[in-house]
Amino acid sequence: MVIPCKQIVAVLEKKLKGQVLELKKKKKTIKLVIFLIGGTLEQLHFAKSKQAMAKRLGVKCEIIHLKTVPPFEKFARLIKQTSHNPETSGIVIQQPLPPQLSTESLFDFIDIHKEVEGHRKKTPFFPSLGMSVLMICKYLYIHPKIDEKLFIDMKKDIMYLKKIFKHKKIVIIGRGMTGGRAIGKTLTETKINFVSTNSHTQDPHEYYKEADIIISAVGKKILTADVIKPGAVLIGVGMRKEGKTVKGDYDERDIKNVTSYHTPTPGGVDPISTLYLFKNLIDAVSMQ
Repeated sequence: MVIPCKQIVAVLEKKLKGQVLELKKKKKTIKLVIFLIGGTLEQLHFAKSKQAMAKRLGVKCEIIHLKTVPPFEKFARLIKQTSHNPETSGIVIQQPLPPQLSTESLFDFIDIHKEVEGHRKKTPFFPSLGMSVLMICKYLYIHPKIDEKLFIDMKKDIMYLKKIFKHKKIVIIGRGMTGGRAIGKTLTETKINFVSTNSHTQDPHEYYKEADIIISAVGKKILTADVIKPGAVLIGVGMRKEGKTVKGDYDERDIKNVTSYHTPTPGGVDPISTLYLFKNLIDAVSMQ
């Protein structure tokens, strides 16, 4: 069965719109700044999708697009200046970055209450992708209704999810910074056990066949019906292109009769993750 991600986003958008209006009534500024280096189609797609969500929510969104790669010091200085601007509520550094800039130390130049992606140590925010996966699990196992209560309550919901996952095997495929690593960080910090596999894992299919929940964040067709445990849940994060069509890490027609639930691609996890990023942004404004 397909998990209704689009319907979940549509309902929760209304909740966030209401929160934005309340903050505006209090004369609070809500602005997201996105740093974009270069301009691959993938980067542009994700930056524009965030900008589109901001427009729907009534949030200001500025994309600072640097078409040539700046020196590290210059880029870090620009990030720090932007963070110190009182008009800036939150900052996103669009991934992937060029190798000479690809270091987590960049996030230390952002105020901890404006680093809404959840990369910094002791951050008050969890990565939005990890939270979107937990929200999908909450819908499947705790709250099978599409309403504003689907947002994760970190005290109550994590306790219930940990009890449920105690008897389930979870596999995360991939370890990219914006994919498997972000999800793994969220599960680790909430003390939920999982197995991580990647391109160096020997016989990864053996792990897939035993998994009750597979979270795939690769960007290649990696899962087929014959390596999936009947009744398993598939949460697809990775995206790839076949001609002009965007697909995920599995063919939905191939796996639909084996799985109990699966997310679609496109229109699956990514919009929920973007939504959760803006929830972090709204929470950040309240903290500031």
